[in-house]
Amino acid sequence: MEVLALAALILLAGWVLEWSREAVLGALAALWLAVMLVKTVVPLSGLAVMIGGTARHWAVWGGVLVLIAGYSFIVEYLHRNAIPAPPAKAAVAPALFSEAELDRYARHIVLREIGGPGQKRLKDAKVLVVGAGGLGSPALLYLAAAGVGQITIADDDQVSLSNLQRQIIHRTEDADRPKTASAARAIAALNPHIRVEAAPRLTEQNTAKIVAGQDLVLDGTDTFAARALVNAACVGAGVPLIAGAIAQWEGQVALYDPAGGGPCMACIFPEQPASGLAPACAEAGVVGALPGVVGSVMALEAIKLLTGAGQGLRGRMLIYDGLFGETRMIALRANPACPICGGRGA
Repeated sequence: MEVLALAALILLAGWVLEWSREAVLGALAALWLAVMLVKTVVPLSGLAVMIGGTARHWAVWGGVLVLIAGYSFIVEYLHRNAIPAPPAKAAVAPALFSEAELDRYARHIVLREIGGPGQKRLKDAKVLVVGAGGLGSPALLYLAAAGVGQITIADDDQVSLSNLQRQIIHRTEDADRPKTASAARAIAALNPHIRVEAAPRLTEQNTAKIVAGQDLVLDGTDTFAARALVNAACVGAGVPLIAGAIAQWEGQVALYDPAGGGPCMACIFPEQPASGLAPACAEAGVVGALPGVVGSVMALEAIKLLTGAGQGLRGRMLIYDGLFGETRMIALRANPACPICGGRGA
């Protein structure tokens, strides 16, 4: 036992006095040799009895000590003579967002339903907004603020002072300017990280081609002919269509997407309403804040659709009554006899 205590004392002294590994192993080897000398030369002496064990036992401990020392020296030798590996090249991944964009979209990125992947989908998206008026104004501003990468605006009208009661994307100094130019200026001032394009006047000849390059279309026009033209182009290209409409105090929003299992607009409104049943805002009037509510819902539904968040309005129509502060939801079903989509979503 005294020998073990002496060995422990050597280890402690080596740790406190910061001996080298060779010095500690040498001291332990010297102690072992002394023990073996006593056990082999004078095995029956009082010192040998006090040490305890037999020469064979201490030979085994010596072998263990040799193995430990040998392993230690081999590891050190390998480390010392190993060829250093070339420094690993850091994986170069393209930056998804600039520092300014990360700061700008931080509130989106922390949302579980959007996050970085959803924000990237917004950045890669191409959205056509038809109409830069009452509904298009808030929709365009919120899509731009959300970081939709490319926004195309279709509107061949000019800004007039009567628009400014509700078309908040335009300013007094924009009077008589094309709405596309006025809206593009406002968007660029709001978010310089996105691209804005002005589409030519939509016709039966070019609408399908313009729509085909988009991921989503928002329709805020106020004539049945324009709506029908855009709907047919979206059905043909398989592009989802979010359409909004307003009159006086009431508005509605729906997602028409036969390719995704929903109806198209022609399934619900197959024919132009009779004269006087759906008068334009210029005839019937409209409260100024109403298009802000409905246009914002259109932008919200667009963000949800592009990022895959939540439940959209495919096959449903949201109706908002601003005069009484009420909302209601109605189900929409595809018409198997629809001449535009053929009831594809039925």
